[in-house]
Amino acid sequence: MKVERFVTGIISTNCYLVINEETKQTVVVDPAASPSYLMEHLKTEGIKVEAILLTHGHFDHIMGIDGFLKEYDVPVYVHGDDREMMEDPRMNQSASYTKGYTFADAKPVQDGQVLKYAGYDFEVFHTPGHTPGGCCYYVRSEGVLFSGDTLFANSVGRTDFPGSSSSSLISAIKDKLMTLPDDTRVYPGHMGETAIGHERKNNPFLY
Repeated sequence: MKVERFVTGIISTNCYLVINEETKQTVVVDPAASPSYLMEHLKTEGIKVEAILLTHGHFDHIMGIDGFLKEYDVPVYVHGDDREMMEDPRMNQSASYTKGYTFADAKPVQDGQVLKYAGYDFEVFHTPGHTPGGCCYYVRSEGVLFSGDTLFANSVGRTDFPGSSSSSLISAIKDKLMTLPDDTRVYPGHMGETAIGHERKNNPFLY
């Protein structure tokens, strides 16, 4: 597995390409935007997008969906509890930062579901708190976790939004993420990557 990070969108959101290097099949995680240089990279490298996985429904993680779908007819997934948010520009906050953006065709996922794409199993961990439908995707075979805005390096997601809950967020992190192996690589929605072992020892929000 090769993971490529592109920082896109108006508040520097991480968009990840999860690439099977043998087949070039790829899963996109959180397309904040679809800039021309990213779309050209996909074509130049012969990358075959298979699906789009969303960690939650906030505008800064979803506004690139349409750009990808113009080029690739693939399914888009989000936890069911965030589907309403994606269809309301006030709830997903796009109305505050842009002219507003909605997307109504996301397929709902639920906790424990496994999505099979690009030769990998993406396990869905429902981790509400930042949003009601916040979730992480764990590729057990590769020791990789895409944590969205649930867990960051030495930090956690904001919980001052409507529908947020700090207690739910911390409980989800402790119960579902801190049980993973120490060497699990964590790719968050913003800033740089980290590891579960590092966060278990150093994240001040978990004590």
